This record gives sequence, C-alpha cells and structure tokens, in this order.
Amino acid sequence: MLKIIYTLLATHVTILCVTLFLHRSQAHKGVEFHKVIAHFMRFWLWLTTGMITKEWVAVHRKHHAFSDKEGDPHTPLVFGIWRVLFGGALLYRDAAKDTKMVEQFGAGTPDDWVERNVYSRFPSLGISTLLVINTLLFGWWGLVIWLVQMAWIPFWAAGVINGVAHWWGYRNFETKENSHNLTRFAFLIGGEELHNNHHKDPASPRFSVKDDELDIGWWWIGVLEHLGLAVVKKPS
Repeated sequence: MLKIIYTLLATHVTILCVTLFLHRSQAHKGVEFHKVIAHFMRFWLWLTTGMITKEWVAVHRKHHAFSDKEGDPHTPLVFGIWRVLFGGALLYRDAAKDTKMVEQFGAGTPDDWVERNVYSRFPSLGISTLLVINTLLFGWWGLVIWLVQMAWIPFWAAGVINGVAHWWGYRNFETKENSHNLTRFAFLIGGEELHNNHHKDPASPRFSVKDDELDIGWWWIGVLEHLGLAVVKKPS
C-alpha cells in the first residue's frame, strides 16, 4: 500500500509541476510563483522527468502558433492519433532539436547558474538519482515505480493531452483548431483535460469556465495565492 501511495503522490506532484510551472507560469506567464516554490518545481521536474524548461516552453509555444496544422510539433491531425498518443514524447524531443526554434520560442525562461550548469547540462542525472532513491526506499519495486514515473508524463501529458484532446471530447468554444475538453472533472492530469477552454484563452491560468467544471490546477493556484506564494497575472 505504501508503494501505491508513494507512486500516486509522486506522479501527481509531477503533473502539477508541469501544468502549474511549465505550462501556466513559464509558457503563458499567467501566474508567477514565489521563488522557493518555483525552484522546487524546477528541481522536481529535473528529478522526475529530465525535461528542460526552455525546450518544453518553446515546443508548447510553437504548438499554439501553428496549432493543428503544418508546423505544429505534435498534432494528431498531422502525425495521427496513435503516433501522438504513444510517441508524443519523441515528437517533443524531435522538435527540441531545432535550436533556432528553441531560442525563438523559449525566451524568458530560467537562465541562472543552476539551470545552465545542472538542470539543462545534465538532464539525465535527475532521473538517474530518482532511480537510486526509489531503489533505496523500495528495493526492486523501486525500479517498477521508476518505470511508471518515467511513463507518466510521456503518456498522460505528451500523449493524451496533445493527442486525444485534439481529436475527441466536448467543446465549449469553436476555436480555430481542433482542441477538446476530455472531462469536466479535471483532476488526473492537473486540469489539462480542459484543453478547449485553455485554447480559447491561453493566457488565463484558469482552465475551468463553467460551474460544473473542476480544474484541480486552478484550485492549487488558489491555495498558493492564499498563502502568498503565487500571484495571478491575468484575472480569471
């Protein structure tokens, strides 16, 4: 039971760091977090995903610039739903190889000493450290937990959100691209399930727009704002 609780908590924190820090704060500048919270999320993403902030932000901003047409790094309308669903992380990696694109679309992301000399320079060190930690905590079960963690973001974020949410679901808004909301209770993927709402107003850090929709990411922003640890830049 402890292993299951640890896995669910750890993967949920990772999802929250992606949606709150990478997506809503860095890519769209909709919310700013206290420097301690922001750095914790940077560290956690390095530890559990190995993703580089500037690259993720650049790929995502390009997705909005060319959404669901040629130039979109990961739309199922170009690459097909199955390739995005099960290979979305590889599409991210391929897009991030374009250093000119990363410089153009990744402006304004962290560029301090630890980013240049640790997080961006040694992205694999974090996930390797996580494997050691998991193994020390749970023995060989730690490897299984680590594999689940390594698959969590590639499948749920890069696959389900980038793929299924541009292919199937319900729409509150007739946006120019093919974005859809997957569920009204957006908890599992941190609120990202309300994808059509996000594409209607990308700068808003709140993804829920109707009374019967729940965006767990927005709930967490509210908690942090109440504690003085977050500032919403765009009123929602």
